[in-house]
Amino acid sequence: MSRGGWLGIALTVLSFGAPLSTDAQPRGKIRRIGVLAAGSPTTYIARYEAFRQGLGELGYVEGRTIAIEYRYAEGKLERLSDLAAELVGLKVDLIVAASAPETGAARRVTTSIPIVFAAHGDPFRTGHVASLAKPGGNITGIYGMSQEMAAKRLELLKEAFPRITRVAVLWNAANPAKAVDWQATQGAARTLGVALQSREVRGPEDFAGAFAAMTKQRPDALMTLSDPLILHPRTAIVAFAAKERLPAIYGVHEFMDAGGLMAYDSNVADQYRCAAEYVHKILQGAKPADLAVQQPTKFELVINLTTAKALGLTIPQSLLLRADEVIE
Repeated sequence: MSRGGWLGIALTVLSFGAPLSTDAQPRGKIRRIGVLAAGSPTTYIARYEAFRQGLGELGYVEGRTIAIEYRYAEGKLERLSDLAAELVGLKVDLIVAASAPETGAARRVTTSIPIVFAAHGDPFRTGHVASLAKPGGNITGIYGMSQEMAAKRLELLKEAFPRITRVAVLWNAANPAKAVDWQATQGAARTLGVALQSREVRGPEDFAGAFAAMTKQRPDALMTLSDPLILHPRTAIVAFAAKERLPAIYGVHEFMDAGGLMAYDSNVADQYRCAAEYVHKILQGAKPADLAVQQPTKFELVINLTTAKALGLTIPQSLLLRADEVIE
């Protein structure tokens, strides 16, 4: 079994099939793609680079066959609906939504323009698709399996540090998809014999209070649930964990760039390349309603030994051998 494939769940792999040749690209017409993201350009730089590479491999050339209109909420999720409306006003052919909040915002302003989500936590339970196999409506994309990822993250944290008994979970309670992740985390905690401290945020102004509560009640470790609101201030979150000397596991690779200790998630760059393939299919005439939601096939465990040493922590060799990337 390949690294990352040891995730103990069954995956449904839906094949996109071979890409169409560049001869199939429409000539003489520039297709306009809207991109809606809750974070900032620097937050998503690697993701959209993978997206553009995916489009390039399919024969698209920015400025010649496609134009990409980016709209970033800079961590202010309340701006998403207005930004989505701007993209609709530009008469884009399609909207690429980063995750659940962006998908919901785009859906509120259009039921006709196709929407492709790149890393949605739970498109079915949020009502954004009728089913994974038959999405219906104007929305489809890639499902990030966030509930399974959340449960596995807690399991990995406990494996790395067996003595922990209290774990603070930082999550966005304003995102309906995260409520399901929180339930999955609670289920894993019961199995592992870990008590959870829910640290809910609903906006940027809530982080100071969440940090203060963790300082006061002092958990043994910290875990985050993947969400744009949590990702945007990742540098501050990692700095807080270092200051409090808390072992922490995060939901996306970008936390490792900020000096995070551990991260486990699906390969998000690969998901954005898959999103490019969906964009291609839709621009060629496919309907989102008929394109099954895809699940990820690549998963990554990243461990930062430099951070571990700075915090005086020892990572078990058994876990290091399973890691997809070890930062030293």
